[in-house]
Amino acid sequence: MLDLRQDFFALFGLTPAFSIDMDRLEQAYLDIQGRVHPDRFAHLSDAEKRLSMQWATHANEAFRTLKSPLTRGHYLLELRGVDPAFDTNTAMSSEFLMEQMEWREALGEARDAADEDTLEELSRRIRHSTKTLVEQLAAQLDESGDLEGAADSVRRLKFLEKLQHEINDALTALES
Repeated sequence: MLDLRQDFFALFGLTPAFSIDMDRLEQAYLDIQGRVHPDRFAHLSDAEKRLSMQWATHANEAFRTLKSPLTRGHYLLELRGVDPAFDTNTAMSSEFLMEQMEWREALGEARDAADEDTLEELSRRIRHSTKTLVEQLAAQLDESGDLEGAADSVRRLKFLEKLQHEINDALTALES
């Protein structure tokens, strides 16, 4: 049925690239899930049920990985032999670090003041920065082959994603 050793792009019949057709990814995922869903194997042996569960789990993991720009970029770097070193390489430009500190300070102040408007504006700025960084990452991985720059962009995306989650949590707390 499926080869669990296939990379995630091959699993869905996609070219290994950062820029992918998301509709095609989703359709390929749904096709695979239709073939391997454990319910289709309910009447078979325990071994076949377990295998079906492995295939479904692999397809789910592959879909989640390729759907997100952060995890897709990270995965592509790994396929190309580059570790973005999230835990050990925290070197960022002073400009990026200053911007992060300003955003975190603004987040803290807005959270403490229960200032929904400021939180929304900060969220908008983070989304804009994320969009710009995703476009940069696409160019680095698909056009220039700048793997070192791409690893830096992936680390930056991780920072922005975490900050966006914190903003979302603060907004959710205000709504309750």
